[in-house]
Formats: sequence, C-alpha cells, structure tokens
Amino acid sequence: MTPHDAIRAKIRSADTLRQQIAIWRFRGHRMVFTNGCFDLIHFGHLKYLMDAKACGDKLIVGINSDASVSRLKGRNRPIKDQNSRVLLLASLAFVDTVVIFEEDTPERLIREVTPDVLVKGGDYSPDQVVGAEWVTSHGGEVRILPFVEGYSTTALEKKILEQAD
Repeated sequence: MTPHDAIRAKIRSADTLRQQIAIWRFRGHRMVFTNGCFDLIHFGHLKYLMDAKACGDKLIVGINSDASVSRLKGRNRPIKDQNSRVLLLASLAFVDTVVIFEEDTPERLIREVTPDVLVKGGDYSPDQVVGAEWVTSHGGEVRILPFVEGYSTTALEKKILEQAD
C-alpha cells in the first residue's frame, strides 16, 4: 500500500466506518471520538488531536461538511473545502479515521460510533458536549481537554483579513 493509499483508507463513509468499528471492537480497541470543523489546522488543533488519541487506541474524527460549517460559522466559511480538510486530517499519524457529517451536530454519528471516550476541547463544559448523555449511558466517558490559548481559526481568519487591508 502506498502512503497515498494509506491516507485515503482512513477516510470513511458512514457504512465503511461501521465496518471498521466492528473490527476494532472485536480486537478490543478503545475508541475515542471527537469532532469539529477543522477549517484552518493550527497548533491548538494538533495538540488537541494528539491528546485525544492518548485517551484510547483509535481516534475517530468527525468533521462538519461544507454546508454544515457555513450554517454554523457564516457564509464566508469554511475557508477550505471538506475534501481538503478531510485529507489533511487523514494524513496525521495520530488520526485513525475521518468521517464527514452533514448535520449541525455530530449526535447521529456519535450514536453510531458509541465511543469509549468522547473528547471535546476546554472551550466546552461537560454539559455542553453533544452526545455526552448517550456515551455515558453506554458505559463511556466524556473528557474535556485543556484549551490551548492563543490559537483559533477565527483569530487566524481575522489576522489574514486585517493584513489584506
């Protein structure tokens, strides 16, 4: 398998994700799920994803589709299209699989995955985490990872726009 094939193999549809999860569960892997837009990947994202991976054996990343990002963040977003965002995430060694979801929240996807650990960043509190109740009711846990101050896509976007003027 070429490196290109290995990266492409990490990108999953809902159906192929279900198949992969069954294999990982059979093998006893502890699955971690997180999600986001991941529009402009920065140091905060990388640290967050590395720390998320450390919570288990397999890291599943759900990313918002382009339409979903636009609804959540405004008409000028996403900056990078979903195919670019997915390919970039799949190329990271600590990400095991990536799947796009169309909804505004990952609730449906979380219910399909039913991860052992549901992870969100420190800009969330446990009661704000979509899917937390489902995960904990199925024996999983919710972890809030520390927020890395000074790094955000919104701040990057603002800086780019200010420098363009």
